[in-house]
Amino acid sequence: MLRALDRFEETIITVLIGFATILIFTAVVHRFLAGLPAFYPYMRHINLGWAQELCIYMFVWMAKFGAAYGVRQGVHVGVDVLLNKLKGAFKHRVILFGILCGVTFTAIVGTMGALFVYDLSHTTSTTPDLEWPAWIVYLAVPLGSYLMCFRFIQVAVTFYHTGEMPHHDVMHVDGLEEELKGVKS
Repeated sequence: MLRALDRFEETIITVLIGFATILIFTAVVHRFLAGLPAFYPYMRHINLGWAQELCIYMFVWMAKFGAAYGVRQGVHVGVDVLLNKLKGAFKHRVILFGILCGVTFTAIVGTMGALFVYDLSHTTSTTPDLEWPAWIVYLAVPLGSYLMCFRFIQVAVTFYHTGEMPHHDVMHVDGLEEELKGVKS
């Protein structure tokens, strides 16, 4: 189940950033070609005015799910200068306290976001260009925050039992070792 959640999280982030990149590129090319007299008659009928709004929403969703991914992978920036000077059980308690602060904060933001989305869903509020129900866009806040809260809980449980924090090796690329094994054979 957790593996499926991991893949879902990664797929959402990848699809959103990929589609946003393609959409931004298309909108820029369209704007450039529409400015050329030879292409204007063909381009003036194509309306991509909604593209910027959609890209903003995609980046918001990507950031919320990306933050949860960052907690899971241990890639969030942290100031640990003082923490590195601590020793033993006290250091363990301080780290666990910090993780539990992350759990609390993301749970509060998720709950406030859920209440906001619930209230917004009972209105006729829509997005400016796409005219989508606004609550759909803001759903990123509770979903992303609760996922991040869940990831903090995972880290807290693992740290409590093992003393290990997730860490990311910047030199590691998933799938590369299998590819390299095939090349060496």
